[in-house]
Amino acid sequence: MPDRTFTLDEAQTLLPVLESLLRSAIGGKKIMEEVEAEMQALNHRIFLNGGTHVDVVAVARRKAERAKAEQRAKDALAEIDSICVQVKDLAIGLLDFPCEVEGSIVLLCWRMGERSITHWHSTEEGFAGRKLVDERIARSKRMN
Repeated sequence: MPDRTFTLDEAQTLLPVLESLLRSAIGGKKIMEEVEAEMQALNHRIFLNGGTHVDVVAVARRKAERAKAEQRAKDALAEIDSICVQVKDLAIGLLDFPCEVEGSIVLLCWRMGERSITHWHSTEEGFAGRKLVDERIARSKRMN
């Protein structure tokens, strides 16, 4: 049983805040990946050349940017987690909101870029099993 469930309206209301947090986490992840690629390329050049001149100040600056971006991403994901919303795929900005419907838990499903929550799926199905929100989902009540 999840710590918290959401009605469709409650989940919908949280979207602007969650989208902002997701964008922050995704931006942090992107910077981390960029710096990691730069460091791998630098290591490869050093290896191929048997050494090379390295601007240690610039490298240290980029590593500090990476650390800051990592912390920003972690903080954003922790904030989303504290709201009891599940991040299913950070790369595409996929979130699930536990929702109690007729005594069962289902997941309201939203992907960044969608204007509203229009889909749901069972806890076993995942994104591939998304169905359009129907009247049962729309009238669900919060259980806790």
